[in-house]
Amino acid sequence: MTTTETNTVRAPHGGRDRAHVVVLGGGYGGHLAAQALAVRTDARITLVNDGDRFTQRIRLHEAAVGQEPAAPRYVDLLAGTGVAFVDDRAVGLDPAARRVRLRDGDPLDYDLLVLALGSRPDPDALPGPVFEVSSAEGAARLRERLAADDVGRVAVVGGGLTGLELATELGETGRPTTLVTDGALGADLSARGARHVREVCDRLGIEVVEHARAVAAHDDGLTLADGRTVAADIVVGTTGFTVPSLAREAGLAVDEHGRVLVDAALRSRSHPEILAVGDAAAATRPDGQVLRMACATALPAAQQAARTVAALLAGTAPRPLRFRFAIRCISLGRRDGLVQFVQPDDSPRELVVTGRLAAAVKEAIVVNALRVQRHPRIPTGA
Repeated sequence: MTTTETNTVRAPHGGRDRAHVVVLGGGYGGHLAAQALAVRTDARITLVNDGDRFTQRIRLHEAAVGQEPAAPRYVDLLAGTGVAFVDDRAVGLDPAARRVRLRDGDPLDYDLLVLALGSRPDPDALPGPVFEVSSAEGAARLRERLAADDVGRVAVVGGGLTGLELATELGETGRPTTLVTDGALGADLSARGARHVREVCDRLGIEVVEHARAVAAHDDGLTLADGRTVAADIVVGTTGFTVPSLAREAGLAVDEHGRVLVDAALRSRSHPEILAVGDAAAATRPDGQVLRMACATALPAAQQAARTVAALLAGTAPRPLRFRFAIRCISLGRRDGLVQFVQPDDSPRELVVTGRLAAAVKEAIVVNALRVQRHPRIPTGA
């Protein structure tokens, strides 16, 4: 496809004067994309999300232990922006007709589409009764179960950021907790960062089971690949995420995980009238590194998508996404944390910040992740 062809936006549907841009998914990436589009373009913007409230996904480990993160309504977040909000679920996509089929409402025609449907736990990753904290509903179910009198020990499967944050949140409340990881604890951190994480787990009484792959969950715990068992009253999975199948089923080019293959401006490589951001996109740095699923990558990608759409509507070539990693922030309970400085490719440097200062930095970043949803001009690192 030539450059001219990839930069062409066809005339709006039905002879309308304004192009219609539909955004599917109201998470960190999708909602910010809609807000930024309203600022940068005069297009009609429609945001579709299954549910009427914004979920602070990076606070769900807090919600699971009884805290109440703010969950603002989309109609309030979008007030005065001109963005139309549709509380519905996209169930089908027809790229040839440029149409989205909804579960309950009438189909939506679009001129440009932004896919931001996020990710969800893979039900096949850990068979059995497993709780999750990737959705508000999942965190609420876990919180309710934790309140039962017959619940003692909790096994958290996964030593990544979510697993560490949940395990330490539980440990800080005095809950007996086991953290199961298939590698070494803090393997993707620097030596100083890994040492601090281990010290926090020891202080909070968290039992750490390393180099152990969980293969099945039961009402009384876990079975590991080597045949060992881990006793627990509740099992929480924080590994094995997948993306909705909408893009794959519609014939878009996707990677082995179902993430949309996109170019440097976040346009689908097979359907350039469709953009993808956040967990749903296999976005890459100039060196070819695929950006990991994270709020830290979704926010700058959302702002990039708005710039790309603005360029396309103006008939100019969109500029590429420019992104470099700087830090990883991990909350380790309410009074401790870790700020791990990293190289542009996300590999750890030896420099870290720990303790209450790190906890304050992480809290500030989380607060800003919600603030930017109301103020889309705030820089997010793109």
